Amino acid sequence: MNENELSNAIIGLAMRVHTALGPGLLESTYEACLEYEINKAGFKVEQQKPLPLIYKDVELECGYRVDLIVENKLILEIKAVESLHPIHSTQLLTYLKLSKCKLGLLINFNLTHLKDGIKRIVNGL
Repeated sequence: MNENELSNAIIGLAMRVHTALGPGLLESTYEACLEYEINKAGFKVEQQKPLPLIYKDVELECGYRVDLIVENKLILEIKAVESLHPIHSTQLLTYLKLSKCKLGLLINFNLTHLKDGIKRIVNGL
């Protein structure tokens, strides 16, 4: 399954979580429920995966953690905020570059319609 097919499947699972819970909960709640749904669907998913920073050939453990990474190729950055800001997209793009993944989804669950809170971010590598 390529990144686009995988992202479509994950968006469907995110919509399932949002339909069941609605907006207004903590980010960690949506993250845990989405991780459950992804696992249940048979995908490999890692939650709060440490992401080291390589700086001038030195690997630094700086405390960066990816919310969810699916099949080692799709990064999910989960938010529960009033609105997404450019820094959220920049953060996800940085995670994509550090991990060498091609695609990420920025998902804001704090909206009436989840489709309005999903942003695809592509790493041009």
